[in-house]
Amino acid sequence: MGKMMYISFLLLAGALLCFCMTTAAEERQLTFSPKNHDLDCNDNFSPDGRFLCYDTRDTVGEGIGNGQTIEIVEVATGEETVVYEPVESVTGDAPAPGVGACSFSGVTNEIAFIHGPPVDEIAARGTYGKPNRCGGCVVARKEVEKDKQGRYPMQWLDKRDIATDRDTLPGAHRGGTHRHEFTLDGKRIGFTYDDFLLPQYDRTIGYMEANPKAPVPASHCFALLVKVAPKGKSKPGEIEKAHADSWIGRHGYMRGFIGTVRNDDGKTYEDSLFVVDIPKDVDITTADSGSATRFPSPPKGVQVRRLTHEWANGIVRGSADGSRIAYLAKAKDGSTQVFLIASDGSDKSTDPNKRPVQLTALPKGVDGDIRWHPSGNSVLCLSNNAIVSTCAQPGASFGKSVYLTEEDEERPRIAMVISPDGKLLAYNRPIHVEDVYGVAVTNYKGDDYRQIFLLDFPDQDGDGIADESK
Repeated sequence: MGKMMYISFLLLAGALLCFCMTTAAEERQLTFSPKNHDLDCNDNFSPDGRFLCYDTRDTVGEGIGNGQTIEIVEVATGEETVVYEPVESVTGDAPAPGVGACSFSGVTNEIAFIHGPPVDEIAARGTYGKPNRCGGCVVARKEVEKDKQGRYPMQWLDKRDIATDRDTLPGAHRGGTHRHEFTLDGKRIGFTYDDFLLPQYDRTIGYMEANPKAPVPASHCFALLVKVAPKGKSKPGEIEKAHADSWIGRHGYMRGFIGTVRNDDGKTYEDSLFVVDIPKDVDITTADSGSATRFPSPPKGVQVRRLTHEWANGIVRGSADGSRIAYLAKAKDGSTQVFLIASDGSDKSTDPNKRPVQLTALPKGVDGDIRWHPSGNSVLCLSNNAIVSTCAQPGASFGKSVYLTEEDEERPRIAMVISPDGKLLAYNRPIHVEDVYGVAVTNYKGDDYRQIFLLDFPDQDGDGIADESK
C-alpha cells in the first residue's frame, strides 16, 4: 500500500464499518480440579508453550491474600503441578502471606509472582496488603529438584525496607510490587507499585533489573519509572496515578501506561496514554529509593511522554516489535473500542501516521483483555464475553473482526492470554463442578471454580490473521 493510500485509510478509520464474522473454533476445557485456576491476564504461557502458570486465589478465601499456591498445568496432558507453596499460611480477613498474579519469563522457565509477608514476619510487617508485598520467583519445571519440605526453591526478586530513622536502602522499596512482568528478552521486570511510608502518593509503576548491588536477599534492584504527584495536590499536566502498564517491544526500553492527569482547569482529571522511555544503558543504581519523608525517584535518563489527551483505558499492550500500542478509547458513537497508535506518536502529531486510529467497531464494544498476536498482524480482545480477533495489518482487511467464540453472558470468559507461537489461546471460565456423589463443589463463598480453557487460533496459512478476516 502506498503511503498516501495508507494515510487516507487512517483518516477514514473513525468511520469504520463493523466487518464482523464468526468462525467455528472449538474451545476445550484444560483443568478440572476443584479449585480456582486464575490466569489474571498475565504472561501465563511458558516460553516453549508447554505449560501455563496460574494461582489459586478465591478458593479458600477472598483475593490474592488468601492465595495458597502457584501452579503450572501441562497443556498437552492437563497435569497440574504445585511449583510454590508457602511453608505456613493464615487465611481469612487478615491473611498472610498470600501468593498470586504469576507470569513466566519470556526466555526461561522462571515464574515471578506476588508474595506477601511470611507468617513469621506478621508481628513486624502485618498481614497481606497492597503496600505489603514483594516479588517471588521460582523455576517452574517438574524436573527441578525440590527442597526437604517438598517445595520448589524460591528467590526474592526485591527487598522491602520500611525503616523511618534513615533513608530507604538503595535498590529497595517501601511498599508493595504487583503484576510482575518480564520483558520478552527476560532482562527486566516491570510492575505496579504502592508505597507504605507515603500513602498520599497513589499507585505508580517501576521496573527491576538483576544487579550485584541488590539489597540482600533480593536478586534485583528496584526503581520507580514515574514519580507521581501527591493525591489532590498536582499541578495541571502532572500525573497523580500510573497504572495498567506493560512493556512495549522486546527489550524493556519502553513501558506504556495509563496516567491520571490533572487537566488545565485545575479541577478535573483525565486518564491518558503515556510511555516512559528507559535507555538501554540506564544505570538503575542512580534511582533514589527515598525516605520516610521523600518519595522514590526514577534513575537518571528516564523520560515520560504523553501520547493522548482524551480518555484511555485498559492494560495497554505493545506489539512485539515495539512499533505500535493498543489501548481502549471512546469511539464517536460513545462505545469503548480498541485504538492503535505509533509508540512514538501523539494525538497532536502533524503526521497522520503518528495519530491514533480506531481498530475495532464491535457492536457491544470492548470489555478488555487486549492482546497482540505475536506476529503483530492481529489484536485480540473480549466483547460481551466473546473472544474477538481483529486484523491490524494495514490494507483492505484492517479493522475486520472475527468472533472466535459465541457471546455468553452467563459464563464469562476472562484473563485471555496467547501462546508465544500464536497458535493457542487460554482463558478462564467459571464452570459447575460436582463430586462423585453429584454434589456441587464450589469455592469458599459458593461460586463455581474458574477453570482454564483453550482455543486454537484459526490461521491455516500462519500469517497471524484469523482466517475469516482475510
